Amino acid sequence: MARPTIVPLSEQDITARLTRDLPRWRYEEGSLRRRFKAKGWKGSLMLATTIGHLAEVAWHHPDLLVTYGGVEVRLSTHSPKGITDRDFALAAKIEEVVSWRPGKEGGPLEGTPQDPGAAYLDDEA
Repeated sequence: MARPTIVPLSEQDITARLTRDLPRWRYEEGSLRRRFKAKGWKGSLMLATTIGHLAEVAWHHPDLLVTYGGVEVRLSTHSPKGITDRDFALAAKIEEVVSWRPGKEGGPLEGTPQDPGAAYLDDEA
């Protein structure tokens, strides 16, 4: 099967799509970026592992800056150099998975307890 042609998006298209689809992400220094806040090292590692899994199965690999208080994701497509549909697709999947809070939607999955000792993500993650 032939691979689809990947073309970089214009800065105007990037800005419009971020505003419309990913308002918590930004375009900076040639990459789509988002910082997810964690409550400590455990949360940062869980975020990095989750994002790493999503990137690996998508075969698209962001740069991650992992610190005690969170993870910054930096997405761009290396060939061709720039932001492409692949970056937006992975950013959207990362946003969906990391932002999922089953306790707020009802159903059989409770979500993490309100106990601060169990918290690993900042609610504003």
